[in-house]
Amino acid sequence: MSNNLRLSALHIYPVKSCAPLAQEVAQVLPRGLAGDRRWMIVDPSGRFVTGRQQPRLTLIRAEPVECGLRLSAPGLETLTIAQPARCAPRQAVTVWRSEVDAPLADRAAAEWIGRFLGSPANLVYMDDAAVRAVDGSYGRPGDEVSFADGFPLLLIGEGSLAALNARLAAPVPMLRFRPNLVVAGATPHAEDGWKTVRVGNVEFEAVKPCSRCIFTTVIHDRGELDPSGEPMKSLKRYRTMPGGVMFGQNLIARGTGTIRVGDAVEVA
Repeated sequence: MSNNLRLSALHIYPVKSCAPLAQEVAQVLPRGLAGDRRWMIVDPSGRFVTGRQQPRLTLIRAEPVECGLRLSAPGLETLTIAQPARCAPRQAVTVWRSEVDAPLADRAAAEWIGRFLGSPANLVYMDDAAVRAVDGSYGRPGDEVSFADGFPLLLIGEGSLAALNARLAAPVPMLRFRPNLVVAGATPHAEDGWKTVRVGNVEFEAVKPCSRCIFTTVIHDRGELDPSGEPMKSLKRYRTMPGGVMFGQNLIARGTGTIRVGDAVEVA
C-alpha cells in the first residue's frame, strides 16, 4: 500500500467524445461517475460516432442540467434538451461489439448536432433500461458500463504523463487521454500493476490497462488532429504491449459513494 497518493483531478464526459467537464466532487455509481457518458451521438444506422471519425466532437460542450442536458458549440445557439421520456422512441445502437436499446433524444438535438457535424446524426440517452454489460473476460456477472469504450472508469497517474512528455518535443495535456480519475504521487506507469484502488471510501478494481488509439492525437480545444501524430508516435515506441499501445488503467467500482479532488488514494 502507498500512503502518498491523492486524487488530483476528476473529469466527466457527458456526451461520448465531447468536451470534458472538470469536477471537484463526483458520485460513483455502478456504471461509472454520475453524468459520465450517459449520452452518445450515433449515425442514422445506430452506430456510435466518436472523435476518431469526427474530431470536431470535442468542441461540443454538454452540461448536465436538471433532468436534461445543455449543449453548446462554436457557431451554434445553445440548446437545452430534456432526458427522453419513458415512452420515447428507442433505437438499437452499437458501441464497438455491444448493442444497446436506447431512447432517442428530442429531434431538435439531432438537427443541432447534424448542423454542427455536417452529416445526419441522432443523440441517444442511457436510461436504466439501456443495459450494457462489461466484457465478461474482465468483469463480474452483473457489471455494467455506460457508453464509454469498454469500462466504467479510467485512471491515469500524473507520473505517467510526465514520463511521456519528457519524450515529446511539445508536451500534451492529460485531457488528450480523457481520464476520469487522475492520481498524483505515483511513479510513471505504477498503475499498470495496481489490482485495487481506494479513493476516499470507495473501492475500485483495476481490471485492464487501457489500449489507446488515434483519438489521443485530437487537440480537444481545437477539434482537430495533431499534425505531429503525437503522442501515439512516441507511445508506440515504449508502450506497445500485447493488445495494443497501453496508457492508463481501466477500473470497475466495487462500491458506490462520493469522491473528491484531494482524497487520499490507496492501492494494492
